[in-house]
Amino acid sequence: MKNNPTYSGIGIMSGTSLDGMDIAFSTFRRINDGWDYKIKEAMTCNYSSEWQQRLSGSRNLSGYDMSILSRDWARLASHNIIEFCSDHSLKPSFIASHGHTVFHQPENKLTLQIGDGAVIAAKTGILVVCDFRSQDVELGGQGAPLVPAGDKLLFGEYKYCLNLGGFANISYDKNGIRKAFDVCACNVILNYLSQKKGLDFDKNGTVARSGLIIFDLLKKLNALDYYKQPEPKSLGIEWAEKYVFPMMHGHNIADLLRTYTEHIAIQLANITKNHGQGDILVTGGGAKNDFLLERINALSNSFCVIPDDKLIDYKEALIFAFLGLQRIQGNINVLASVTGAKYDHSSGCLYQSSC
Repeated sequence: MKNNPTYSGIGIMSGTSLDGMDIAFSTFRRINDGWDYKIKEAMTCNYSSEWQQRLSGSRNLSGYDMSILSRDWARLASHNIIEFCSDHSLKPSFIASHGHTVFHQPENKLTLQIGDGAVIAAKTGILVVCDFRSQDVELGGQGAPLVPAGDKLLFGEYKYCLNLGGFANISYDKNGIRKAFDVCACNVILNYLSQKKGLDFDKNGTVARSGLIIFDLLKKLNALDYYKQPEPKSLGIEWAEKYVFPMMHGHNIADLLRTYTEHIAIQLANITKNHGQGDILVTGGGAKNDFLLERINALSNSFCVIPDDKLIDYKEALIFAFLGLQRIQGNINVLASVTGAKYDHSSGCLYQSSC
């Protein structure tokens, strides 16, 4: 693989929103000190209601049932990959699987992404890289965010790279060193509120736009201790359940959506005001929330750049493929300046079932 100037692989991503499994087949080519990339084919395999229930309740499982879930998720991923490759006549050299996060508690030296890489390798016959976070946590890091290592090499022309997924996370260079962290809970809260109105999500932020800001609630949200903590830092669903979800009641849903949208925009504006003006590359589901983007533009001193839909939807899957390639080549794919680990390192477990 090292002698081939162009590398092709599949990245798989499953996020906290539980909407589905993102699969992206991408190619990478080294150009001087950087990399050229192209997402050739991509798709989202939506989770059935049964799978959504299994994943949403996964933290309460016994060790035995967790092992079954991890195996079953890997089998589902393998099935999806095989069909995806067959439909598009693809021959990837490797698969990089983020898996699906069940626990993320770096303060307890614990992070768990289910999806047994050995199963995926056995089912597909393709080299698999998985479990990107555990090594970093053991090295004293947050195990997140990992995408900034790819941001630096693939999207270095932007001042900021912002992903508006279940959680909002941002990365940027400060004096030539990559910095990144989770900003706040994002779609995991907005979607939760939308579902109370019978909607999967608030399309274009239309419901939020119709609401009024609840100023007492906004003040409480902005006063959460997490925002006072120095980087590196990261968030998990446990944090949102403990601190944010309990505040999301007792008011009109439109007003709650309006207030929480303002909260996200304020937290992002605080970052860009502190670290300088520049374009923000925005990806993730929130990049399609027109009202949220309007509020970010209005409050920050920077401008949101919205790429094509393929990059919006599949940037994380693209970058995990890139991180997998770096692991296979023995290159650094996790930055200590981002996660707080003892040192930069090359992370991920490799599984090979064929010769």
